[in-house]
Amino acid sequence: MMIKIENLSYVYNPESPFETKALDNINLEVEKGDFVGLIGHTGSGKSTLVQHLNGLIRPTEGRIIIDGIDITKKETKLRAIRQEVGLVFQYPEYQLFEETVYKDIAFGPKNLGLNETEVDSRVKKAMELVGLDFEKIKDRSPFELSGGQKRRVAIAGVVAMNPKVLILDEPTAGLDPKGRDEILGEIQNLYEKENMTIILVSHSMEDIAKLVNKIVVMHKGKIAMEGAPREIFKNQERLEDLGLGIPQVTYFMKKYKSEGHSVSDDILTIDEAKEELLNYLRRRDNA
Repeated sequence: MMIKIENLSYVYNPESPFETKALDNINLEVEKGDFVGLIGHTGSGKSTLVQHLNGLIRPTEGRIIIDGIDITKKETKLRAIRQEVGLVFQYPEYQLFEETVYKDIAFGPKNLGLNETEVDSRVKKAMELVGLDFEKIKDRSPFELSGGQKRRVAIAGVVAMNPKVLILDEPTAGLDPKGRDEILGEIQNLYEKENMTIILVSHSMEDIAKLVNKIVVMHKGKIAMEGAPREIFKNQERLEDLGLGIPQVTYFMKKYKSEGHSVSDDILTIDEAKEELLNYLRRRDNA
């Protein structure tokens, strides 16, 4: 497996009046090629968990093995791990700092000691993968771009490091619907074209249902549920008990079925609903 988390716990402000157990005995495996959706109510431990995966936070207890390397050992070189596991924080555009788009995306590869030809190749490829026109914007200031473009520049800066695992913490937060769709499309593109293992942290059940092949539900620092999207979203009551829900289109199909229509309510996306409703109408018309 690509990532193995064993008995992971983390305590903020230990031995103080503000001591908080953010993670409580987490056990999780992520296989190479997985697209994992990590969901949970605010404060459930999602962001704390993903920050452990490239060594930004050291666990209070437990261990994390990535590609056979125990990153919780003191002798492990975390710089090498951070090349393997790229982490895109929430609102990553706030971390842009260079005077041009090119320089910002090139910053990481240059720090790896790569020659100019390789750096240039990586910047071009990363921009292409996130849907940015290299010739048009490479010399522009990133601060002149739209919110969605800034977000893509920030993601490209991580992608240019050629990580094997890409972790995105609420990558569509604060964007308008067009920007959200563009970012999600580029994430899907990265997964399909680069065969990256992706972990997506999101509050949007629609985004999760559309993209991932595995869902991990967190609640109060623990893993409450784990499984394929269809399996997880069947448990509407359990998810609602955890302060979550199911995709809006799934709610609609369940209600539509309850009104006497012979349709499947095992539907997760708009495209699936469209196909199911068209088939239902054809069946009804031909009856």
